Amino acid sequence: MGRLRRAGRRTNVALLGLLTLAFATGIVAFSIGTLPAATAIALTHGALGLGLLVLLPWKSLVIRRAHRRRNRPGRVAGTVLGVLVLVCVGSGVLHALVGYRLYGPITAMQVHVGSALLLVPFLLAHVVAHPQRPRSSDLSRRVLLRTAGLGAAGLAAYGAVEGLSSVLGLPGARRRATGSAEVGSGTPALMPVTQWISDSVPVLDPAPRVRINGVDVDVAGLDEVTATLDCTGGWYAEQIWTGTRLDRLLGELPHEASIDVVSVSGYRRRYPASAAHHLLLATRVGGSALSPGHGAPVRLVAPGRRGFWWVKWVTEVRVVDSPWWLQSPFPLQ
Repeated sequence: MGRLRRAGRRTNVALLGLLTLAFATGIVAFSIGTLPAATAIALTHGALGLGLLVLLPWKSLVIRRAHRRRNRPGRVAGTVLGVLVLVCVGSGVLHALVGYRLYGPITAMQVHVGSALLLVPFLLAHVVAHPQRPRSSDLSRRVLLRTAGLGAAGLAAYGAVEGLSSVLGLPGARRRATGSAEVGSGTPALMPVTQWISDSVPVLDPAPRVRINGVDVDVAGLDEVTATLDCTGGWYAEQIWTGTRLDRLLGELPHEASIDVVSVSGYRRRYPASAAHHLLLATRVGGSALSPGHGAPVRLVAPGRRGFWWVKWVTEVRVVDSPWWLQSPFPLQ
């Protein structure tokens, strides 16, 4: 109880640090599809998020003290922030336990990501209303030991959630390292139909033709690749994709060149020239033609990358001089 009474500035500093790092690792987790790196990021993200719950007893005391003061600045922003943090962590734990599941029109992962984005302006408002200035004592040996203890507690909580999921045989125990749950591997018709933000499924000519550097080309081919579509919506599926590799269509490319892949919706992503032999313009999946919801007549298959790199309804591919990394980390459309 004595330690709880000492709750105050350092509790707030610790919470701010955890929230900032959890948000940052969440962004990184969205972009990484390769398993070794994804495993480390997912573990770190989960431990940071659960570390917020570890600090709840101390933060609740800080809140009770603050409520005794009338006309406290930033009261509404702080309350909304607290609710959003609990929703964000709770929906993340729910996804970790039960995997990909629809609750009406949305999933736990969508709530998790949406609440994380919504809390940012409230966090900034709260920080402005209650600035927490760093002190030299924040780097003392005692504080560093407490920080290590908090990290250990977060990891223990993460291990408890994973252990509970495994012992109870819950779907979440079979999540991929990225946090995504398996849906429809080997059975393309069972894969969820998801779009990035504002895209909708267009009605297109079924002919698998794409403009390659200004020339209209039939890209139906026999190249096959087994690759995992890992959607940031919280699900993944391993399928056999059939079509034509980009290196066959583009030939030798300068090392400094990049490849723009453009959808009929205007959605686009840019890739390094060195990735051409890994990228496939797919027209079939699992032995059958692509469905409109999954990108027919032509979609890009980008092994080792998250789903938002797998451009649907590809209408154009062109070689450009701009660096591939000179683009938004995530599409803004």
